[in-house]
Amino acid sequence: MLWTANRIIRKFSTSSNYYQNKLRLALIGQSLFGQEVYTNLRKQGHKVVGVFTVPDRDGKADPLAVVAEKDGTPVFKFPRWRVKGKPIPEVVEAYKAVGAELNVMPFCSQFIPMNVIDHPAHGSIIYHPSILPLHRGASAINWTLIQGDKKAGFSIFWADDGLDTGPILLQRECPVEPNDTVDSLYNRFLFPEGIKAMVESVQLIADGKATRVPQTEEGASYEGIQKKSNSKVNLAQPAEAIHNWIRGHDKVPGAWTVIDGQTVTLYGSSMLGESVPAGQPLEIEGASQAGVVTKNGLVLYGSDSKALMVKNLQYEDGKMISAAKYFSSGDTARVELTDDEKKIAEEIRDIWKGILSNVAAIEETTDFFKSGAASMDVVRLVEEIKQKCAGLQLQNEDVYMATTFQDFIQMFVRRLRGEDQEEEMVIDYATKDVNNMTVKMPWQCFINGKFEDAENGKTADTINPADGSVICKVAYASVGDVDQAVAAAKEAFEVGPWGRMDPRDRGTLLYKLADLMEEHQEELATIESIDSGAVYTLALKTHVGMSIQTFRYFAGWCDKIQGKTIPINQARPNRNLTFTKKEPLGVCAIVIPWNYPLMMLAWKSAACLAAGNTLVLKPAQVTPLSALKFAELTVKAGIPKGVINIVPGSGGMVGQRMSDHPDIRKLGFTGSTPIGKQIMKSCALSNLKKVSLELGGKSPLIIFSDCDMDKAVRMGMSAVFFNKGENCIAAGRLFVEESIHDEYIRRVVEEIKKMKVGDPLHRSTDHGPQNHKAHMDKLVEYCEVGVKEGATLVYGGKQVDRPGFFMEPTLFTDVEDHMFIAKEESFGPIMVVSKFKDGDIDGVLSRANDTEFGLASGVFTRDINKAMYVSERLDAGTVFVNTYNKTDVASPFGGFKQSGFGKDLGEDALNEYLRTKAVTVEY
Repeated sequence: MLWTANRIIRKFSTSSNYYQNKLRLALIGQSLFGQEVYTNLRKQGHKVVGVFTVPDRDGKADPLAVVAEKDGTPVFKFPRWRVKGKPIPEVVEAYKAVGAELNVMPFCSQFIPMNVIDHPAHGSIIYHPSILPLHRGASAINWTLIQGDKKAGFSIFWADDGLDTGPILLQRECPVEPNDTVDSLYNRFLFPEGIKAMVESVQLIADGKATRVPQTEEGASYEGIQKKSNSKVNLAQPAEAIHNWIRGHDKVPGAWTVIDGQTVTLYGSSMLGESVPAGQPLEIEGASQAGVVTKNGLVLYGSDSKALMVKNLQYEDGKMISAAKYFSSGDTARVELTDDEKKIAEEIRDIWKGILSNVAAIEETTDFFKSGAASMDVVRLVEEIKQKCAGLQLQNEDVYMATTFQDFIQMFVRRLRGEDQEEEMVIDYATKDVNNMTVKMPWQCFINGKFEDAENGKTADTINPADGSVICKVAYASVGDVDQAVAAAKEAFEVGPWGRMDPRDRGTLLYKLADLMEEHQEELATIESIDSGAVYTLALKTHVGMSIQTFRYFAGWCDKIQGKTIPINQARPNRNLTFTKKEPLGVCAIVIPWNYPLMMLAWKSAACLAAGNTLVLKPAQVTPLSALKFAELTVKAGIPKGVINIVPGSGGMVGQRMSDHPDIRKLGFTGSTPIGKQIMKSCALSNLKKVSLELGGKSPLIIFSDCDMDKAVRMGMSAVFFNKGENCIAAGRLFVEESIHDEYIRRVVEEIKKMKVGDPLHRSTDHGPQNHKAHMDKLVEYCEVGVKEGATLVYGGKQVDRPGFFMEPTLFTDVEDHMFIAKEESFGPIMVVSKFKDGDIDGVLSRANDTEFGLASGVFTRDINKAMYVSERLDAGTVFVNTYNKTDVASPFGGFKQSGFGKDLGEDALNEYLRTKAVTVEY
């Protein structure tokens, strides 16, 4: 994506690092943190002469050892440095032999002797995750939360013979959010900023600029490592203190209490506002008042009558459940039948007996399908019961969800009582009279089939780029909302109807969803126009039109996902059958950009759903409205609750939590390359979830002198200015053959002057506003950099003098290969043109491929041989010949190199959301 001019300056200034002082370092530590510190110190030019880390565990080396061994750095894996408090001579000698000038100790968990600490000329520095002298000791992050600190942070200090008492070299701090956990603090700040600080500290030492600030004893504290035995939560204290205790112990060792005589561990705490959902009371030992099991979790009250919410509970046997399901777990979920209901149950037993005639007696545990029933028997069972109980709403799917007789009767009785009826969807619309209609827009999070406020009650304005006005406020989701959405998606996949649904029925629902989108296409296009700035006619055809086509295309794939049989060597005298199955992955996360809000949603979610997965989707923070309107339509289409969840909010919080979440098995992302790299890293560190990335581009378009000039001008302009240039495959640089260059530029300028810039809702408008102000400002800056570097600004280059975020269609010529605008993507309506010598096909190909991006490309020529030669050699995921922007739902779309990997659209997209299982049977 776009670099600013400031980034150019930083690039030149950091190049002086080569001349700065460098040190010989010994790294003593472990973990991914140690690995990152090691890698970044080497990048800065420091020499790591030895790595001292922990021994392999279960045959696996520590991450620090892995990367160091790969580089050929000497690695030492000492189980200990001391015995009975005394240094081990051979260990100390091995250390001294490397000749380090400084010891760097990132997350060192071993006790290092002082003759090692003091040996180097510069001594030793250590990272500690607290603002020393507060929380000395090994559980600093936990105690930061337990004590309710408003600030967290870390210290780089000089090691001494005390316990985290040495002089301070450098400190950094950050605010503690109300619902932060150990993981969120570490991932958001302590890990990334800590790595930077360690590297900075080493350079300060090398340059003789490092400080030694003695630690004060004022405010000093030391807290030991918490154990399960002393982590019981005291419920007779204010709610915030209870919340801090639970989140400070979250994951390890876990805060616990006693409920109904059982030890129960509490996870996922968050503070509640004034409003507490209704629910069922639950007595808890030591609590000032009874808790409440609600649809969102277990509400606990502090001694101050304020409330907090707990998401998950874990029993002593290790079983974990959603706190909301407490009364639904085990036998407590079963309802007692009245005498009349018992009579009806016996009549239903007779119906089962009539169908399962091969079964001697219908017991409580008799399974309908394991007893030999087939799909026709399901229809018969449902129809016979409906005939006996007129007006009862019973579906075939209900039988598949309750296959034993006792479960079927429980389901039937609840249905008879009306307990299982779905609540009517309640939507608090934001309405707007615009485009000759009243647009009704949901604005809350969509989780588990319902629209509800963000857990923390926060909202953010969404802005109309045509005039800068506020359209409405939209929920600003928190980490807790993501966790709730993932839990809903997981339940929908594992135990809900979606995971068990016949693929053809799944396709029927997706077709119905597409029909509803078509029915509401004018409203959807209007929302796209006011929220993203898309010209209405383009939104109607492309943003919405292609979204509808995408859902219909993938709906048709639902019942055509197939494995295959594979011939293998036979295990004589027996034989083998080997076959493969294509299976869904589970819960998938999707993060979409702001340039095509609805279409990017459709490209990813349609394939995801067709494959049988459930999803949690984060729309772009600046364009959330069409995704939330789409959520409303999914309910009308009959998509089961929990299958689709929409959580609007920031990438740094919502997107990061998706990347980190252990229950998400795949993340699909469209956006910038730098963010894509961060997502890929987080997905790897969390649970190695599958990733597909559609990232930045700088797509070359080569125009030869033998082209159809009329078409090349028209399509060349579309390649750049389509959707205001906010188009990932936009032609980032045009190469025009020298003999036609001047004529081509002249005709392009003529056409640009004809373009109508204005209100995107007006039907004659060609060019609407840029998506948001920050992007508008970057485009202006991009043009200023181009002029400063010596490119010729032929047309535009400025913001249009009118309300809103309108950028003039812009044209640069005389662009040389080294220039910033030749290398970096603008993502806006800026045509960048370079000429090439007549006939120099290989030369222009070399220039076109001289980029780290490889999303799309194009060539215009009447010579089919030349077209094929060029298309074979262009290094991009898509090549357009004598056309541009010609994407289709059946054609795979995705890039090469730093434009990402994985495909949207076409059959290839399904494989992004499937896994292959091989099964071998011997017979």
